[in-house]
Amino acid sequence: MTRRWRPSLGFVLGGALTGTLALSFAGLVVLRYLGPEIGFKNAAILLALIITSVTGGLGWLMVRLLVRPIRALERFAADTRAGAGPVDPPAHFGTQETRQTAVSVIDMARTLQDREATIRSFTDHVTHELRTPVSAIRAAVELLEDSPDLTDTDRRLLAKVAGANQQIDQQLEALRRAARARESRYIGDSRPADLLDEMRAAHPGLKIAIQGETEPVSMAAEGVSLILSHLLGNAVAHGATSVLIDVGDNALSVTDDGPGISEGNRDRIFDPFFTTRRDSGGTGMGLTIVRNILTSHGGEITLRPSTAGTSFELRFARRGTA
Repeated sequence: MTRRWRPSLGFVLGGALTGTLALSFAGLVVLRYLGPEIGFKNAAILLALIITSVTGGLGWLMVRLLVRPIRALERFAADTRAGAGPVDPPAHFGTQETRQTAVSVIDMARTLQDREATIRSFTDHVTHELRTPVSAIRAAVELLEDSPDLTDTDRRLLAKVAGANQQIDQQLEALRRAARARESRYIGDSRPADLLDEMRAAHPGLKIAIQGETEPVSMAAEGVSLILSHLLGNAVAHGATSVLIDVGDNALSVTDDGPGISEGNRDRIFDPFFTTRRDSGGTGMGLTIVRNILTSHGGEITLRPSTAGTSFELRFARRGTA
């Protein structure tokens, strides 16, 4: 960002208003004094030329000082959100106020990128470092299981160790998926109804119905499929037998007929690693992954009040507003 003189927004707007007022006075002068001398028709033509040239100059200044910097900042934000790699900041900032806004937006974007990189680096490091001891524990368990000298108590203890080791492995994999969900981009539009056959094949014991079959949402089919896979998997795991997916206004609701979520757990369901199914293999990361995918695309997921079962509402950001 090069240092150069930049007018204030008040100076630009004040100058534009002053120029407009000056044009009005110029028109009076031209018609009053030059009309009798050169003819009112010629005076009107001269006045039109003056107004056109001055208006064109003011318009060019407004485009250069306001419109172009704002559009450049918008493109920078869109390219940064798309995650296509390093993005060059805008070259022109216009007024002092637009420059300050641009600098703040660029600094915020870089801070968020640094945080995302730090989270991903930390996640990769932790999962990599824990892989070795987890593998060692698994190998030791398998070796001990072959020993003929183990008592029943030893074998029960060994089974607990093996179960805990498997749990750690599942949590590490879930942690990696949650981190990737924040970075993956599913740009495009799709209709959840087009995924109905895929969902029914993946969950054959679940009755799935869709309302609003022609309605699209602002996310590619791959992302919608991943989101619904987690939500339907949770429904099956908690005993649901049917799910209704209602699509409309760039949003969808997913409602099942399961036992629902207790009042004490409603505020914790989106917390990483929170699960009521730890003993049966639950990692507590499914809803976190869903939330990360939606958040990274400008959307959101909320738990809706319901008298029976569980109901989630998912809202997708419209293109250009994420």
